Amino acid sequence: MGSLDLAADASYTLVAVVGMGLLGLILIASFVSRSRVFCQYLRHMTGIELKPSAVRRVYRSNGKGGVRDLLMDLLIQQDLADDSRKVTPNSKPDTSVFEIGKMAKK
Repeated sequence: MGSLDLAADASYTLVAVVGMGLLGLILIASFVSRSRVFCQYLRHMTGIELKPSAVRRVYRSNGKGGVRDLLMDLLIQQDLADDSRKVTPNSKPDTSVFEIGKMAKK
């Protein structure tokens, strides 16, 4: 006689409920960590440091569009801060990033 005797149907139900609870916790954790993952990705891909709290604040006030606008503003500021790049309305696009030889050397 065990301390917890369950019928087969009850044990299957218990396993299903525990599994759904675990999946629910994973879903909640993924939603909570979205801003942190976004900031890590942004730092890794562009070098722009941003705090997750700032992303959450912009998302709460302006939604996805606000975060997209924030990202575009940050990218434009970083491009303008680079003195080696001169962009004018008549300048040709910089296609050097698409050349395979330069990518292989990096």
